[in-house]
Amino acid sequence: MNNKQHWENVFTTKTPNEVSWTQEYPKTAIEYIENIALSKTANIIDVGGGDSNLVDALLSKGFLNIWVLDISAAALEKAKIRLGEKANSVHWIVSDITDFTPEVKFDFWHDRAVFHFLTDPESINKYTCIIDNVLNPSAHFLLGTFSENGPLKCSGLEINQYSEKNMKDTFQKNFEALQCFTENHITPFNTIQNFQFCGFKKK
Repeated sequence: MNNKQHWENVFTTKTPNEVSWTQEYPKTAIEYIENIALSKTANIIDVGGGDSNLVDALLSKGFLNIWVLDISAAALEKAKIRLGEKANSVHWIVSDITDFTPEVKFDFWHDRAVFHFLTDPESINKYTCIIDNVLNPSAHFLLGTFSENGPLKCSGLEINQYSEKNMKDTFQKNFEALQCFTENHITPFNTIQNFQFCGFKKK
């Protein structure tokens, strides 16, 4: 089973309460966006957004230009069904992040738990090149991965754990780290996953 098949299978066979990453409300992302006073007309992309609730929260806050990218078409369909007519005002992209070639540049890039699935140097390099190319000057980037105290796997797949230092080192060429912190995520089945977050600004 390849990467896309894996995630299509996950999203066609499991409900949000059966996957560890589900958040009822994306408090961390929304608070970060509010703290940087992001414009309501900013181009925002949620990478690996799947059927997460961030898009709902962004729409409710009045953001107008939202893209949601996921490798799984099934995940995006779940989000569209949940949103109903509101889904028509969102740009939906089915793509592996390492193959992503957008038609616009972004002012805010959000990635909670996609980057840590890239475990080989080639994929990591592709990701860093893409994000360098698709963000506007002074754009913001919020990245969340499993920390060094977090799980070693997710959905049966190996991941890369990150510390604040190696996260900063990975993106230091073109990004300034503004705020880094760890956070415990309580899964729908009451286990704890420790995340490392860093918020960056493009130099």
